[in-house]
Amino acid sequence: MPLVLIVDDEPAIADALSYALAQERFEVARAGLGREALDFVRERGADLVVLDIGLPDMSGLDVCRELRRAGEVPVLLLSARGAELDRVLGLELGADDYVVKPFSPREVVARIRTILRRSASAPPAAASLAADATPAPFTIHDEQRRITFRGTELALTRQEYEMLRCLLRRPRSVFSREQLLEAAGVAAGAGYERNVDSHVKGLRAKLRAVSPESDPIRTHRGVGYSYEPEQA
Repeated sequence: MPLVLIVDDEPAIADALSYALAQERFEVARAGLGREALDFVRERGADLVVLDIGLPDMSGLDVCRELRRAGEVPVLLLSARGAELDRVLGLELGADDYVVKPFSPREVVARIRTILRRSASAPPAAASLAADATPAPFTIHDEQRRITFRGTELALTRQEYEMLRCLLRRPRSVFSREQLLEAAGVAAGAGYERNVDSHVKGLRAKLRAVSPESDPIRTHRGVGYSYEPEQA
């Protein structure tokens, strides 16, 4: 059974989620503090973390950042704040999805299943592009989930990595925002399509930091984005 760690200091919310998950045959663990959650994941691990942003001891966004530094455990953020900035920050830090309170526990369980399915269906390293097949001047290292550009490793968030990887695998193909969002592991229709623009802006800045004259991600107004090798 997948182990889901619920990190929320509100007993009513944690109880409702625990019950809904147990009904669907998930194993459930709980933590009320950010530090407690980080210690749990380090010591026992988890298949997914449901993480409230408003924790008593530290911000859930800081917890998410620490989890991303330590590994690739999927994270679903909970928040009473539905502001776009909060959603963007959470997704840029590597969260896999974002749910605003109040919510339906069944909806959260459904989102958890979707995230876990995507994680389980990720292509194995053996099926990844060989280094000599990667579109130069990029190199994709699927096992380490890293991408280098002109010999420099890019400091990418999870979403940036998945979106850039998607673009690089099909040069000159135009991907819609919804397609890039799906590649990043966020359900299309979740209301985050415009956040793709923020991720692409971050990618462009990181590429230009390595090579100021390079601009290989092309915007197709009203459609989406593509990777143009001749501009790299």
